[in-house]
Amino acid sequence: MQTAQQQTQNFSFTPEELAGFHRNGYAGPFTAYQPDEMKAIWKRQRLLLLDRSKAIYQDGAAVSGATNIANYDRHLDNDFLAGHICRAEIVDRVASVLGPNVLCWRTEFFPKYPGDEGTDWHQADTFANASGTPQILWPEDEHFGGTITVWTAFTEANEETACLQFIPGTHKTMFYDETKRMHYDPDKINSMEKEGVRRGFFGYDYRQLQIDPHWKPDESKAVSMIMRPGQFIIFWSTLMHASHPHLGKTEEMRMGFASRYVPTGVKIYPDSDAIEEYGGRVSLENYGAVLVCGRDEFGHNRMATQTMRGKAFVPR
Repeated sequence: MQTAQQQTQNFSFTPEELAGFHRNGYAGPFTAYQPDEMKAIWKRQRLLLLDRSKAIYQDGAAVSGATNIANYDRHLDNDFLAGHICRAEIVDRVASVLGPNVLCWRTEFFPKYPGDEGTDWHQADTFANASGTPQILWPEDEHFGGTITVWTAFTEANEETACLQFIPGTHKTMFYDETKRMHYDPDKINSMEKEGVRRGFFGYDYRQLQIDPHWKPDESKAVSMIMRPGQFIIFWSTLMHASHPHLGKTEEMRMGFASRYVPTGVKIYPDSDAIEEYGGRVSLENYGAVLVCGRDEFGHNRMATQTMRGKAFVPR
């Protein structure tokens, strides 16, 4: 829970922080919860999230290979996650980049279990990378693309437990063509090796989207994002990012929670009534974006909630 002081304190980027964000494509880590607080929260929420009776993607839960998308957007049925995406520490900084009117359009869990491969280097602009269908579209007159991702460590995240990696400054050039299609193959999960590192992309091979088939990310410039439980990092989805493998030296899983933000002028899931990824399909019938700050002056998107600073109210 946020204190009254946290709800009124302003966490916006300073001019220097904002300049660094635009230069590097990321900022942080920052603290939303103290480590012991986050550990206690996650211990409880991990059990509560096993109940999917109110999750909005019921049809995909039973589809083989659809576990990832079936557990998107749990902030729409879980009170803690509903409040988390609206926390002042997060929203003030995101609004520093995107402006005063901001939507949270999706959340996702990213677990890594002992022995899991790392996530391969990738970028996302329209998020058509897995399905071939754009999931977000910026206005044509905007020079931005992609989404602001806030990745929160619910557990320890270090180089042994699969923390994130970034290549600073790569967010301004797309090295992948998302209009291409990747072939989903569940047999590729935890079975790929690239440049001597066990890395894959949840059953896809991201190299299939490369604009230049001979291009390789410059890993000599990669930076590891070591984070304590309760810390978060903010980055453009167009930034080259990956994760280390989980080396299995500890039995603890690594759990990251990503919340994704766009201005209200962006169209979300345009002309789509379902998400098709990872060999599964979920209906968008019960989907809605969350206005985390400001006003929606465009009306492009279906809205699920009304919010106020520090708290999301989710209709039951």
